[in-house]
Amino acid sequence: MKIIVDSLLVGAERASGAVAVIDVFRAFTTAAVVLANGASRIIMVGSVEEALALRASGAVQLCMGEVGGVAPPEFEFGNSPFEVAPQDFTGKVVAQRTSAGTQGIVAARGAEALYATSLVTARSTARALAAAGTDRITLIAMGHEGVERTDEDELCALHLRNLLEGRAGDPDAVRRAILAGKEAARFLDPTSGHGHPRDLDIALDIDRYDFAVRVTLEGGRPVARMERAP
Repeated sequence: MKIIVDSLLVGAERASGAVAVIDVFRAFTTAAVVLANGASRIIMVGSVEEALALRASGAVQLCMGEVGGVAPPEFEFGNSPFEVAPQDFTGKVVAQRTSAGTQGIVAARGAEALYATSLVTARSTARALAAAGTDRITLIAMGHEGVERTDEDELCALHLRNLLEGRAGDPDAVRRAILAGKEAARFLDPTSGHGHPRDLDIALDIDRYDFAVRVTLEGGRPVARMERAP
């Protein structure tokens, strides 16, 4: 089995085999929280207009995500795991649009098996990737808007590679390294507008959940569901 670590939107476009598209801050942390809180599925889209059209058609009940880090005014929720954590999504179908994570999902057309990945689902995702039955696993760190590498996504990819190669990994070291970086510092700066400080707490709660977020194409759209790891 060959494991490839790649980055950004261009990496997602060329990814093949079993693919993990990684967005720790904050898209796929938020997606995992929403699924854990009862959502039946998340339809991941590339544009605000597509999300709104899905809601208008009745295909989804709620829209969440961001453009430039800020929730569109028409969306019910932004891209904040802290914001969605107390909400009950039981039975709801949600559309999600973000500037990095969902763009990578939409772009990863060469994937045989596809996972929306963050640290809160790391170990379960590694197990799911290993069980996918492909001879290639590609780990894509999406970074900032899919064009600039960021510590949290790159370190998540390396942590997954360690797990896939049979090493225990070091969640505490991963967490400390991310907290030392500039992206984490934005959450603690009240003037940055980057997100709630509690978003950081949830995003770095490594292996918070015992499921992976599996994405499959349904009607031509990528749809995410909870998948219990083997």
